[in-house]
Amino acid sequence: MTALTSLELRTKITSDARLELWLEEAAVPRPTAGEVVVRVDAAPINPSDIILLLGPADLSTLEVRGTPERPVLTASVPDSALPALAARLDAALPVGNEGAGVVVDAGSKVRHLIGRLVAFRSAAGTYAQHRVVAAADCMALPEGVSAEAGASAFINPLTALAMVETMRREGHTALVHTAAASNLGQMLNRLCLTDGIELVNIVRNSKQADLLRNIGAKYVPDSTSAGFQEDLTTALDETGATLAFDAIGGGTMAETILVAMEAIATKKMAQYSRYGSPVHKQIYLYGVLDAGPTIIHRRFGTAWGVGGWLMTWCLDKFGAQVAAKLRERVAAELTTTFASRYSSKVTLVEAMEPEVIRQYAKRATGEKFLMLPNGRSVDDGATGANV
Repeated sequence: MTALTSLELRTKITSDARLELWLEEAAVPRPTAGEVVVRVDAAPINPSDIILLLGPADLSTLEVRGTPERPVLTASVPDSALPALAARLDAALPVGNEGAGVVVDAGSKVRHLIGRLVAFRSAAGTYAQHRVVAAADCMALPEGVSAEAGASAFINPLTALAMVETMRREGHTALVHTAAASNLGQMLNRLCLTDGIELVNIVRNSKQADLLRNIGAKYVPDSTSAGFQEDLTTALDETGATLAFDAIGGGTMAETILVAMEAIATKKMAQYSRYGSPVHKQIYLYGVLDAGPTIIHRRFGTAWGVGGWLMTWCLDKFGAQVAAKLRERVAAELTTTFASRYSSKVTLVEAMEPEVIRQYAKRATGEKFLMLPNGRSVDDGATGANV
């Protein structure tokens, strides 16, 4: 096969407090026996990708140089942020966790995958025209599923499934989710409806509440409404939820949920205890929509926990057999339970336009972006199984 090159997005934060973004042309290595070369047709811009791509840069200082085909962007980074970024300073990093595309070359053990449309994960970055990945990190897409539909087959679907698996393993029976109108939140809602799991969806405005109710959500407390505390307490009482996944991170939301959970639990106690209810209440912080401190005043007894949570580490803990079963379910329900929707599609060059960056950097509900590394027309007609 003719040697391939790949145009790839790079990000760097320098030791003199600057963010740099540029497109770099790189040679595509030949695949080893168990690897494939994927032409990347679609890759989502997830919140975790934005964190790596932009870091804590001040986007009001974005400047563009280079050429229209090879733009180079710079922005200032607060000096106070540099100590926390020490491990990445002056390193050119690829971006993108997942994507989908056609296998154009393969090693000797997986040649049968050539021509197949696959979804995949890659630590080497997916905002690239081509990527070499282990065949074990690919999911062959079912017949009729496009690269666009398969681009988000890993992060959000497996996160939703891992949340439910965590609930079951830790002995809880219902869930609470914040920032619940997100792409992931809608997916989790559909999953819980399908599996008969009670879910409390905390949202940040009435429009988001209406969106979730329209797709079947029963409990949708709006944190900006005057009746939020009462609505949350009622929802927790009716569902019995004692586990929450918080995408916000900073602020007082974790405390608010724990206080409401404890109020429900103590109301059901036969007698008073100075230690509060023995019912364990757990909050997992998995997002950083608010990068400020997590504020907790201990007003909810002693049976509680607040900790970090990451889907990847959970799957490692669950084991290969469970992880494989979860991936099989994703593949089977990719256009239903685990469907993703995008508000905008951008090429590599378009994704570096300052106004576009500011738009996806908001991480606003209903404004999920899809990267098209090989251009807008490649995905047309690219569907699974028969490619």
